[in-house]
Amino acid sequence: MKNPPKSFATKLIHAGEPRIDGAVRLPVFQTAMFEYDGDDPRGARYIRYFNNPNQIALSDKLAALEGAEAGLVTGSGMAAISATLLTLLRPGDHFLALDCLYGGTHDLVTGTLENLGITHTFITGDRPETWPQMLRQNTKAVYVDTITNPLLRVSDHDALIALCKDNGLTSVIDNTFASPVLYRPAEAGYDLSLHSMTKYINGHSDVVAGAILGGTEAITAIRHTLYNLGSALDPHAAFLVNRGVNTLALRVRHQGDSALKIARFLEAHPKIERVIHPGLASHPDHALARKHLDGFGAMITFEVTGGLKAAKTFMAALDIPIMAPSLGGPETLMTRPAITSHAGLTSEARRGLGISDGLIRCSIGLEDADDLIEDFTQALR
Repeated sequence: MKNPPKSFATKLIHAGEPRIDGAVRLPVFQTAMFEYDGDDPRGARYIRYFNNPNQIALSDKLAALEGAEAGLVTGSGMAAISATLLTLLRPGDHFLALDCLYGGTHDLVTGTLENLGITHTFITGDRPETWPQMLRQNTKAVYVDTITNPLLRVSDHDALIALCKDNGLTSVIDNTFASPVLYRPAEAGYDLSLHSMTKYINGHSDVVAGAILGGTEAITAIRHTLYNLGSALDPHAAFLVNRGVNTLALRVRHQGDSALKIARFLEAHPKIERVIHPGLASHPDHALARKHLDGFGAMITFEVTGGLKAAKTFMAALDIPIMAPSLGGPETLMTRPAITSHAGLTSEARRGLGISDGLIRCSIGLEDADDLIEDFTQALR
């Protein structure tokens, strides 16, 4: 396009899209390298260097969607998270991290990074008055999620961005659960935004991928780390994700509408003990979600009255949802975080976070909401 698209919906289709030989869709460049006879090694084109056309197109599109200067696409969400933190932090450094991280990130923070001499302090996302006292002279960064997994907490993002700017810290956010449809971190003031594109961005449950979006200088440094870690995204996978991005807004908004309807149904049901969804007035961060997000997302977490046994009975009686980890696909997926996303934590640590063995996490798909409610009703009965 001669002029960059301005609206979000148009960016989803056209941003970052080269028109090669008149092709309406970017072909798959399924080649590991390109012919090169120059003297500067930085000009070589090789998949591991993140300069395959499919990688570039997807990175440019995602950066445009969030208002970032540059981006990288990686082989997984954890590759994006690991490379970012390993680039920002050195032995002896300290950083603040949200107290309810995704299980894989929690293991990285408390295991791998600690073993490298990188320390952390966990913070509560809705208590900004407590954050300054946790800073140290060697604090370098703050790491949070837009919406946490699986308790769907929403932090005071404006306060966190201000804390980082006032103290010269790098702000990093995992924007997976929100996607650029609901929140655009670079526009809000975050330095770096991370995604597991396996989820909403791809949206079809058939690719594992990650993304890093932010300023050019930071992305250049992280790219160098990834050269050594070797976790670039395959061109065909990049092609599939790029295709999935086109329908991102339609999918996320439809799934979000269905999720709120189902959450309200569950909250009113006598056999449901607790329902967690940011769109409910009962959610502790409902006001923060309304302030920061352009919607409440398609995730619902809840507990059936009767604990673990009741949860297992309910899940076994369902017909439509698929019992599997991950989220953000076209099908409704259901799992118990205690045995999937947070299985690496001790039972005591899970209980401390509010994750019981019977807690159910549900990713609402693209099915008809009334069909799902009918299925939930018969399973609860």
